Amino acid sequence: MRVPRFVGLMAVDAREAAAARGVLLAAPDRPDFHRAVVDYVVRQYPPPGVEVPLGAVVTVWFEFREGEGGGGAGVREPRVPRPGGGGLERELDRPKDPLAGDHPMTAVTG
Repeated sequence: MRVPRFVGLMAVDAREAAAARGVLLAAPDRPDFHRAVVDYVVRQYPPPGVEVPLGAVVTVWFEFREGEGGGGAGVREPRVPRPGGGGLERELDRPKDPLAGDHPMTAVTG
């Protein structure tokens, strides 16, 4: 089944849509999610349209309530150097030649 779009729905509607489509919702920013009614979903993962098995968990996040947030995220400085990308972009050391004299298995002892 494909993940429905929950972004823009109120909590009560998101729960109903999830039940109708056979997915479960998790809301890490709302421990009282089962009672939330008019909070709007502002983000979800996996995104809409992604193929998932029946009963999969979709995580949703909600807008800030009165008194939450406030924009105090702190200072954001660029991180230098940036972490490597890994995968195909990762640079590996050249492997040592096992037949070269610097290999422990090929060292000649007298």
